[in-house]
Amino acid sequence: MGEQPDSNEEILEGLPTVAIVGRPNVGKSTLVNRIIGRRLAIVEERPGVTRDRLRVAANWRGRDFTVVDTGGWLAGGSELDRKVTHQSEEALSDADAVLFVVDSSVGVTEDDASVAQMLRRLDVPVFVVANKVDDQRHESATWDLLALGLGEPHAVSALHGRGTGDLLDALVDGLPPEKPRVEPEPAAEPAVEEGPRSVSVALVGRPNVGKSTLFNRLIGEDRAVVHDMPGTTRDSIDTVVDTEAGRIRFVDTAGMRRRSRIDEDTEFYSMLRALRSVDEADVALLVIDSTEGVTHQDQRLAERVDGAGCPIAIVLNKWELLDADQREAVDIQIERKLRFLGEPSVLKISALTGKGVQRLLPALAGSITAYQTRIPTRQVNDVIRRAQQAQPAPRGGRVLYATQGATDPPTFTLFTNRELPASYLRYLERSIREAFDLGATPVKVRVRMRG
Repeated sequence: MGEQPDSNEEILEGLPTVAIVGRPNVGKSTLVNRIIGRRLAIVEERPGVTRDRLRVAANWRGRDFTVVDTGGWLAGGSELDRKVTHQSEEALSDADAVLFVVDSSVGVTEDDASVAQMLRRLDVPVFVVANKVDDQRHESATWDLLALGLGEPHAVSALHGRGTGDLLDALVDGLPPEKPRVEPEPAAEPAVEEGPRSVSVALVGRPNVGKSTLFNRLIGEDRAVVHDMPGTTRDSIDTVVDTEAGRIRFVDTAGMRRRSRIDEDTEFYSMLRALRSVDEADVALLVIDSTEGVTHQDQRLAERVDGAGCPIAIVLNKWELLDADQREAVDIQIERKLRFLGEPSVLKISALTGKGVQRLLPALAGSITAYQTRIPTRQVNDVIRRAQQAQPAPRGGRVLYATQGATDPPTFTLFTNRELPASYLRYLERSIREAFDLGATPVKVRVRMRG
């Protein structure tokens, strides 16, 4: 069905919303992937894989709309099940249409009937999707779903694509009329250049360190499901927020653990998405559980983020649970085990109570400013000249001219008379970083020799 644009609030704003609901393990995420034409939602034949609301842009017959994949709806269950169910109900409150997915091979269950009772009260179109109808022989079973009282079911196989085109035709016809686009009048003066794009901030860390709790506090709503079970977040969830530091896209990622500890396909794909979020982020918040200190896995994650080339801030969560001696020990661990990060901001907070969280935005603002810094060529050359006077390069090497070629992160090109040792390039990089107060922001140095 064609590749769709990446899911984010800027693309989705103003589009009609289609919520996909149903009890666990009926194929909701498979249907999402079929609609958008690519594998985005994690799919596994096991209840409870999808736990958070996942929003993504889709298009059918030229009509754009937003698809919201939800966790399985359960009438009872554990505390986590109740939170996932609440997420599904929240999605319904914003929906312009609903796809109610039912496993036709099982028939109407008690949970299906409970969902149907709730859906009948909605004032939006509801389409019953009889999933897992892989061939004509199984179509007769779909008529049992008329008992749900929501109209004629649509027989589909989300896995194989059978019947999904007809379903989408009916869905698009049932969406609210598309708002007419008003073309702006030609400007009398040249348009003013827009401000910088939204900055992507990825929350990364090991499982169960409090990333989702912090994410919810930062965006001001319970968007990600929070529970004290490791690995609750399976997909990367993003939300754009207008802050004092500008427009920021916060991305809550799945907890990352060592590959040798990953024994499920679901966790493996969650890790891949988390790593992709890190690669695409402008800034990363490395969330560490203060009660456990800096672990070896925290070190590995810090190395991975540092290698991605985005600035990093360290967030020590659950700080309020430590006594004075424990706090001193964690400070020493940060200095000893994460010294390769340079001088990152270290923020000591409680995501649960909110204490200290207000210091995150100013720290992010500083990182973002440094990340987008543009330094005049004259100043760059002054710093390089002073650095070479203080410590000349070996074997007659010399930087003839230097300039900043790009931002995000700051990237400098050095024109030299010969190849310079890596150790000397690190010295020049450190000189630039210190001179312009770039902190832990990555700095890229490129060298071009002039014969």
